[in-house]
Amino acid sequence: MSLVAGSVSLVEGVLVDWFVEQPAELPRLPVTLVSREQAAAELQRVVAQRAMLAAYEAELVAAMADESPDTDDPPPGVRGARGSWGAQARPAGVSEFFPAELAVVLNCGRGTASNLIGRALVWRAKLPGTLALLGSGALDEARAKVLAEVVEQAEPGVARRVEAQLLEQATELSVGKLRTRAQALLVAVDPGGVDERRARAQKTADVRIYPSTREGMATVTVDLPADEAAAVHDALTRYAGMLKDDGDQRPVGQLRTRVFVDLVLRPWDTTRPAVTAHLQVSASMGSLAGTSTEAGEVSGLAITAGHVRELVRQLDGCGLRAPGGGSVTVAVTDDDGALLATATPAQLRQVARRGCPDHPADQGCDCAVLGRPAAVDRYRPSAAQQRFVHTRDRTCRFPNCGQRVGWADADHVIPHACGGETDCGNLCCLCRSHHRLKTFAPGWQFEMTSAGVLTVTTPSGVTRTTRPPGLRPPPQPSDADEDRPAGGQGPGPRPRPRPPGTRDLIRRSRVGPHSPPVECGDDPTPF
Repeated sequence: MSLVAGSVSLVEGVLVDWFVEQPAELPRLPVTLVSREQAAAELQRVVAQRAMLAAYEAELVAAMADESPDTDDPPPGVRGARGSWGAQARPAGVSEFFPAELAVVLNCGRGTASNLIGRALVWRAKLPGTLALLGSGALDEARAKVLAEVVEQAEPGVARRVEAQLLEQATELSVGKLRTRAQALLVAVDPGGVDERRARAQKTADVRIYPSTREGMATVTVDLPADEAAAVHDALTRYAGMLKDDGDQRPVGQLRTRVFVDLVLRPWDTTRPAVTAHLQVSASMGSLAGTSTEAGEVSGLAITAGHVRELVRQLDGCGLRAPGGGSVTVAVTDDDGALLATATPAQLRQVARRGCPDHPADQGCDCAVLGRPAAVDRYRPSAAQQRFVHTRDRTCRFPNCGQRVGWADADHVIPHACGGETDCGNLCCLCRSHHRLKTFAPGWQFEMTSAGVLTVTTPSGVTRTTRPPGLRPPPQPSDADEDRPAGGQGPGPRPRPRPPGTRDLIRRSRVGPHSPPVECGDDPTPF
């Protein structure tokens, strides 16, 4: 029996549901029993299977994109319309909020999800031959990705001309040579389009920072035209060579990095405004005292306890003096890493001098003299609340988003217009894109506890939870808990009880369709 014309039958739908709910299984050989030749053959089969899965994944992503049209977005002229917020480019016809949903479904970053969407739609619309070979396992995923990346911005006809000339020899070329050959073909086929797209790319160029895979380091990237990038690298190499000639024994790579820092910061150039620092120092008392190896953080980048102690010594030991024109925020946490209070070094010294206002200094007491900022009876948070929430969250709190708080908006989890308090337990940092999603995209749910644990649910029913970076996760159930009867129902895991009053501490926000306008929608307003 058909549900509606053109839809799958009820039986087919039940079978699909059953199939989706089955645990994922990987067919594999007993590795300890295979020969060297069998292992090599099996590795080739794994590459083919990975290619087939990539094609299947792309088809599923494209199908979800088809179910997320841009007609779900606020239309032009309506509050929250995309044009007025300068949102990033996206595939034509697809909702601007779909990459965020896919990122939650796949538990990845929005950039990764956007790239996956782009590849899926490029393979389907512009490189059908590539998608077919990928789906059969004849073309590996890495080379199929290269072809999609090179022709992503080209017109479909141009992309297919490049594909037609290159696809048969694609597996015979290295990944690097395939990219070079594809780019050369694209320039030959569509030189005018290449120049136009290069000009557009220069308008959106930026400088970005990413945590490094090496401890205590970070990576800065700069989008530049190829000729300028080559010139910059050559200049850094020449300056490093000059230092080598002067007797510096450090590796040339390290010298290039130091030259780069010197050229950017120019500490000797007094004609330029001084560069100031704004840091958030977070570390346990044990790591500062040298009795613990627990890692601390500086502005969200993890460092070792030794690095923390070195930083503190440089900032006048535990006195923590802010550099000229800059600032330092000290975070006070409990044993579980939950943020209790924030203060500047000057405020800490003032609190220490003042002591408890209700008891003499020599009497001693357990009164709290520093805590979470009080709620305010207005929409905009106080300066103390801003500092507290910035220090607690450090980045946008949407799952897998790493946008730093300097670019984040103040979000009332329960919108202020719907009765939500301007309180640290109802405020969290969301970047402009994810703040707009929460305010205007239909079907999303946001919940937050007073400790700042945020739970996000997509329109497709996938839920992810993010914790403030310093907050430790709750302890996992022990083996004894797994075997203990639960509510008289026999052996099984015992649900962890909520602390008293937890239900009252959870802030919920459910966003419905944008039309008619949500009267209690929280305006995306920056801190």
